[in-house]
Amino acid sequence: MKLTFESNLHFQLDAIKSITDLFEGQPLEDSIMNIDLKEKQTSLIQGVSNNLILSEDQILENLQGIQSKNEIKVSDKLDGMHFSVEMETGTGKTYVYLRTVYELNKLYNFKKFVIVVPSVAIREGVLKNLEITHEHFQTLYDTVPLNFQVYDSSKVSSLRGFATTNNIEVLVINIDSFAKDENIINKPNDKLNGQKPVEFILAVNPIVIVDEPQNMETEKRIAAIENLKALCTLRYSATHRNQYNLTYSLNPVKAYDLGLVKQIEVDSIIEENAYNDAFVAVESITATKTKVTAKVSINSNDAGGVKKKTVTVKVGDDLYKLSNEREIYSDGYIIEEIDAVNQCLSISNGNILYKGDSQGGLTDEVMKFQIRKTVEEHLKKEKRLNKLGIKVLSLFFIDKVANYRQYDSSGNPMKGKFAEWFEEIYEDYISKPAFKELDKFTIDETHNGYFSLDNKGKLKDTSGETKADDDTYSLIMKDKEKLLNLDNSLRFIFSHSALREGWDNPNVFQICTLNETKSDIKKRQEIGRGLRLAVDQTGKRTYDQNINRLTVIANESYDDFAKTLQKEIEDDCGVEFKGRIKNKRERTAIKYR
Repeated sequence: MKLTFESNLHFQLDAIKSITDLFEGQPLEDSIMNIDLKEKQTSLIQGVSNNLILSEDQILENLQGIQSKNEIKVSDKLDGMHFSVEMETGTGKTYVYLRTVYELNKLYNFKKFVIVVPSVAIREGVLKNLEITHEHFQTLYDTVPLNFQVYDSSKVSSLRGFATTNNIEVLVINIDSFAKDENIINKPNDKLNGQKPVEFILAVNPIVIVDEPQNMETEKRIAAIENLKALCTLRYSATHRNQYNLTYSLNPVKAYDLGLVKQIEVDSIIEENAYNDAFVAVESITATKTKVTAKVSINSNDAGGVKKKTVTVKVGDDLYKLSNEREIYSDGYIIEEIDAVNQCLSISNGNILYKGDSQGGLTDEVMKFQIRKTVEEHLKKEKRLNKLGIKVLSLFFIDKVANYRQYDSSGNPMKGKFAEWFEEIYEDYISKPAFKELDKFTIDETHNGYFSLDNKGKLKDTSGETKADDDTYSLIMKDKEKLLNLDNSLRFIFSHSALREGWDNPNVFQICTLNETKSDIKKRQEIGRGLRLAVDQTGKRTYDQNINRLTVIANESYDDFAKTLQKEIEDDCGVEFKGRIKNKRERTAIKYR
């Protein structure tokens, strides 16, 4: 199956034009310059470099015209040669900047481009996009020759080709490959006759595209990008920290209201009765010269119902009073002892809790219920959407590989508790008459995990930025189209939450985070993995809002989830997102006039 691309989406064309119009007045014939590159002291090789003729005053005038047209605050001065495009996750930001490369070549003959990425996950995503859009762009732009490569420190001589050919050249490079002096790219290299590899990039005055620039705002990383001697930098993100010379803005509210991303609904599994056990979690224990205290998390009566809150306690404190007289704490919840040496506390009901321990949290039951709700929602959607040729995928993010896959003493793989729960729940649902028609594959074939491997081939926990993660991202990207095929049995995917950046499959309809610890993943990052509009078996996007509904199975209340997401969007983008996140329990179909 091949994804198809639409070439006439007005919002994408506007974003492209917001960059190409910056160079209006640049003469086509003067945009490229032949340069001499030294190798050793004597030999010279010919290079091909971008060449900007326009003055900064002309660029500023063009920028002001673009901003005025796009209803953006007009700049009174140029904030360096950096230009920002804001596009919500899932609206085709990568497509836009890759097509901008072709347009800048067609209109002004610029030929040298560097795409700087902050992580392996994003690098693999860009590479995948370069591959799958190549044929589409070649058709649109009369088969203009374009070479793309990912920088590889073991093959630095390929940078010579980047500098010397007269074709469009695109180099994808991770910021960490050139941000430090000790990086191979910044040191004289025998393969290049003593040249520093980076000099082949600097010599061609490249247009530098920065993907997710908010992750490259440290002093070192800013300096590294400056050192590339770019003709200009084009910055693309949904969450800019600094909007230098903003040219275009498609914020979350516009994208959502225009139906360019999926609708978001939250299925909260926290009900009143989930708070019926006396919950106590010990977060920290602190000793000073005069006192010993502990920070504990409890459920407390609140104007809006029951809320989790953190309180500081000392010996003699009564959790009944601190919980605003929640009845469940009325008998046996006085703090009897706090032991700073052993980092534990004793409660009058006889329980001893160590730092990091909790009681009454029902974590296993809660996570089991999350899996149950995900499977139920998935099968309901699958029953409806498979008939329309749309494959349904559910994505579980977990923080410990061992919860999905374990190994016995001989190294043989065994199912972790999540895999066992999933199979038990799936069997229960698929055997019901309502879902029998969906029972086409063995249970083993319906779920799988994408995790990184250790050197013995076993799955392991990683940070998302290790060498072992390269292959995992590669596999996620490689399998993207495969997973969209109805004949492919895999529908429920378990992945490490550290690998979440690598996922952006358009047919993810359910997202469920099964973290045993409280997740610090931003809600926007979490839902961003499933915001893209779904595609059918021909690879064509669907715009039906009754289909494009992303369900987040949350282990917190709908109000808590919605408020947090709204606040993140307001903090990141300065726009109000209220009233747009649906409560699944109040679901109604959208009717078309």
